[in-house]
Amino acid sequence: MLQHRFFRETLLSSIGPLLLSGMLFTQVTPASASEHGHHKAHAKFNQAGELARPANIKEWISIGASVTPKDMNNGTPAFPEFHYVYIDHASWSHWKKTGEFREGAMIAKELVSVGSKSAASGSGYFAGDYVGPVAVSVKDSKRFAKSNNWGYFVFGDDKAQNAAADESCVACHKANAAQDMVFTQYWAPLRAVSPKK
Repeated sequence: MLQHRFFRETLLSSIGPLLLSGMLFTQVTPASASEHGHHKAHAKFNQAGELARPANIKEWISIGASVTPKDMNNGTPAFPEFHYVYIDHASWSHWKKTGEFREGAMIAKELVSVGSKSAASGSGYFAGDYVGPVAVSVKDSKRFAKSNNWGYFVFGDDKAQNAAADESCVACHKANAAQDMVFTQYWAPLRAVSPKK
C-alpha cells in the first residue's frame, strides 16, 4: 500500500508540472483564425480572368442590409429585394484600422425576397428566401486599373464556380459610391468603425 502511494506521489511530482504547463499553454494560446472559420479570403482567378466563387461568404462580416421592394419600384427593382452585404475578415480588420479598403478586399452581396409584410413587431418588410445571384466585388489595382481598381462578378446560381467580370456595375459605382467605388453611405457598420469619421 505504501509502495503504491509512494509511486503515485513520485509520478505526480514528476509529470504534474508538465501537465500543468501543457494546460496553461493550451489555455493562453489563441485559436487560429481557421478554427473560428475566419479564413483569410483571397480572390482566386483562372487564366481567363474569371473569379472563383469565394467560400463561406455567409461567415464574413455583415456590413448591412437594404431593401428595394417590388411594390415601391413598379414591380421591377434593379436588385430585388433585400441586399445582404458582407466583407471578408481581413478587409474588415484593415478598414477598422485605416478607414480604407485594402488591396485584395472582397465585398459580397446576396439577394433575399420579401417574405412577409407583417410580424409581431409591426408592419414592414421581412426577409424571405435567398432568390438570386451572388455578386462579388474585388479590389485589385493591377487587374482592374481601368475600372478604378475594382472588378465586379456575378454568380448566377449555387452551381456557378467561376464568373466573368461584369462591366455594367462599374458605371453605377463610379457615379454613386461614396468612397472608393463602395456604397459606404448605405453601410452603417463600416461608418461606425472607420477611424476617418
